[in-house]
Amino acid sequence: MPRILAVDPGEARLGLAVSDPTGTIARPLRILRHVSRAADAAEILARAQEESAEKIIVGLALDQDGNLGPQARRALRLVEALRASSVLPIETWDESGSTLAAGPSRHASQPDDARAASVILQDYLDAHRPA
Repeated sequence: MPRILAVDPGEARLGLAVSDPTGTIARPLRILRHVSRAADAAEILARAQEESAEKIIVGLALDQDGNLGPQARRALRLVEALRASSVLPIETWDESGSTLAAGPSRHASQPDDARAASVILQDYLDAHRPA
């Protein structure tokens, strides 16, 4: 499995995580501050290149019924910006509950977006593991 970069998109911050070279384990990478869609896409693509990622997964926050809400629509606009600027495959993955699953932050007022991205990526890796 190729190395994969995952993004947990938020209004103020974007969490990034990357898989190990075997595509087995996800690890938090860093948190980016939201600047603009174009700047965010450029920074994500730079990190993907730096990490030798061959695919990018973007978390998509669906509601309880699986519908797109405002956050999911924002994430899809980021996906469009990434696709317009790169030849890498860009996929979405349901991120419902990833921030909660990432556990409490060291700083109670600030969630750990990079850990949330690693939860999204680990879920994706586990779902795509060969039987």
